[in-house]
This record gives sequence, structure tokens and C-alpha cells, in this order.
Amino acid sequence: MRRVGERLFGALTPGGERNLADTLREERAGGVLLLVGTVVALLWANVAPASYESVSGTVLGPAALHLDLTVSSWATDGLLAIFFFVVGLELKREIVAGELRDPRRAVVPIVAAVGGMLVPAALFVAVNVRAVGGDLAGWAVPTATDIAFAVSVLALVGRSLPNSLRAFLLTLAVVDDLLAIVVIGVFYTDHVALGPLVASLATVAVFALVVRRGWTSGWLLLPLGVLAWALLHASGVHATIAGVLLGLTAPATAAATQRALRLPGPPEYSLAERWEHRWRPWSAGVAVPVFAVFAAGVTFDQGVLGDTLADPVAQGVALGLVVGKPVGILAATWLVARFTRATLAPGLGWADVLAVGLVGGIGFTVSLLVGELAFGEGSAHDEHVVVAVLAASLVAALLGGAALWRRDRHHARGVGLGAGTVG
Repeated sequence: MRRVGERLFGALTPGGERNLADTLREERAGGVLLLVGTVVALLWANVAPASYESVSGTVLGPAALHLDLTVSSWATDGLLAIFFFVVGLELKREIVAGELRDPRRAVVPIVAAVGGMLVPAALFVAVNVRAVGGDLAGWAVPTATDIAFAVSVLALVGRSLPNSLRAFLLTLAVVDDLLAIVVIGVFYTDHVALGPLVASLATVAVFALVVRRGWTSGWLLLPLGVLAWALLHASGVHATIAGVLLGLTAPATAAATQRALRLPGPPEYSLAERWEHRWRPWSAGVAVPVFAVFAAGVTFDQGVLGDTLADPVAQGVALGLVVGKPVGILAATWLVARFTRATLAPGLGWADVLAVGLVGGIGFTVSLLVGELAFGEGSAHDEHVVVAVLAASLVAALLGGAALWRRDRHHARGVGLGAGTVG
């Protein structure tokens, strides 16, 4: 429990400052490329729908290894593993050297992330539980925050916001991704082949042992990583989870890296930081934009738009992202303050937390992934979910951007609201 008088969103730890700077620098360009990929998908699917469907459905890979996947599936199951590998590295750094290291500091973004998942899920269920045509399988679609788009909005309109508030959003998004991974593994796995699953986990263990022994050459680690991914795919568990497990094996402190690599002195950057610098451009610049190209391609016509508006699944997704996310994040943060009698840091107000919550409603990459897992291509809801995610994320970006812009002007003027205990 926090002591009376402690501050929510206080000064960052040195590790938190470095993590914040790294993420902000790398994800800005990723958000732009993600937007480009989405625009390409929409234009391609509407200008040349036959070509789009043909390319998306082209099967590549060896059938003997159960890797004869469509191009669309390769983008989802293969390329997104790189994205989740970077998420694993981010999570390891946050736990070891960042804002999740101290339980008293970690409780705020963790509880906020949980609230930001529970309320959207509850709203989705409330809309669909009795509705004609409702389907509860998509309850997890509106629970994820897209870190690339969120950071891009921050970069555009939040230049004067305190770093602690920026770090709150980024750490919340990382925890959000972790919870989404757990949800995917637990609720969206139809069957599990125990043999390949055990073999995949054993391969991850070998990968970790090799890293700890200081053998970090790509010629050894890359085949092990691909093997772990392929075995997990064969097991029936979503293969992208292999990326997270592999990312968590990296030493995230200078001391641990020194021991692993047998260096004469502590290095300037940990191995987790090195890998993150190396792989984040591939994730943000290739994997996620290509995934967007094959996940966001909806052919718009009057029928699709009308059906989307009438579909309870689409309604639940949109309501969950635009309303559920900010309400859940704000309410959970307020509860932390209420029951620990902590206060907001000087100069911060609850309007700042609400603005962050609105931006948290930008749910793109993981929301689209969960939508595919929940309904699948060709279902009655697949296109409606995509339209709902795109529209709701746009609304959340506009509302959150406007709110952050107002708060940014407030902080730029140096006007402090002050904050007392809540309740």
C-alpha cells in the first residue's frame, strides 16, 4: 500500500527515463508507417478488391511442416511475432529497470490497465448478451491499446506534458499488451498439442541458456527463435506468444549483460536495450505496417456500413474503445488514489488522466488480431469488427488528441492545478 502523502505520477526512475526516451523516439515513425499501411489496405481493397483478395489468400510455405499459410496468415502469425518480441523486451526492461520495478510505482499503471480492459469488456458483453445477432466471442477486441498510434498522438500534441504522465501511458500500454497476450493464450486457443508445446518451451529454455552463456550471435539465436515459433504454431497456441517468451530471456541491466557476455566492465546498454534498438525498426517499420495492409482491408459499400452500424458486435467494440477505455483507466486510477490516500503529483489534474484514457481507446494492432482470432475470415462479423476498430480508433485519436492538446497548453503556460487527496 502507498503511504499517505505519496504522489501518483511522480518523478521517473533513471531506467524509466531511458525507457521513455527510447520508446518515444522509435514509435513515432512507427505510428506514421502504421497509418500508411492502413491507408494502403483501404485503397487496395476498394480500388482492386480482386487483386487484394488474391494476394491475401496466396498460400506460401511447406505443407509438411504445417506452415502452408496464406500471405495474410504469415503477416498475422509470422511478422507479428517480431512485434511481440519487442513487447517482451519492453516488458523485461520495465520490470527490471523501469516503472514496474517498484511495486508501489507499478500498481498505478497495472491497475489502470486492468480497469482499461475490464470496463470495455463489460460494455461489450452488456451490448451483446441479449442482442439479436450478438456474439460474446469478441469481448476482448476493445481491450487493447495501440502503443504506436498512442505515441504518435503524444508526439503531435503533448510536447509540454510531464514525462511522468507520458510514461504512465506507455507503461500502461505495455501492461495492456501483456494482458492481451494472456487473453489470447487462454481464451483464443481452441486446441493444444502437448508435444509441440513442450518442445517449443524447451527451445525457449535453450535460447535463454545460450544467451546466459554469452553466445548472442544471430546465426545461433535466430534459428532457435524460428524453431520455437514454428513449434508453438504447431501446438495450436498462437505463435506470436513465442516472441514474448524469447524477449523475456534478454538480460535487462548492465550488470546482468556484463555477466552474460563476460565483459571486462559494465556496458553502456543492456542486451535487452541493444536488441530493442535492433528489432524495433523491423517491428514498427515492417511487421506492423504489413500486418495492417492485410488486416485492415475492408471493401466499403453501403451494405457493409449499414450492417456494421446494426451489428451488436461492432457496437460493443466501438463503445468499449471510445467510452470503456477512458472510463476504465480513469476509474481504476481514482480507486488507487482513493484507497491508498495518495495524491496526484503537483501540477497534474484528473483531466490529464482522462486525456490519457481517451488516447488509450486507440486500439488497432492487437484489437484487429483478437478480432481475427475471435471470428475468423468469412464470418458474419469479421469486416464489421475491422470497421468498428478503425472508426473507434479514429474517434479516440481525435478526442484524445484534443484533450491532450488542451492539457499541453495548460502545462505550457505553467499553470498548476494542484491536487489534494481524492474522496
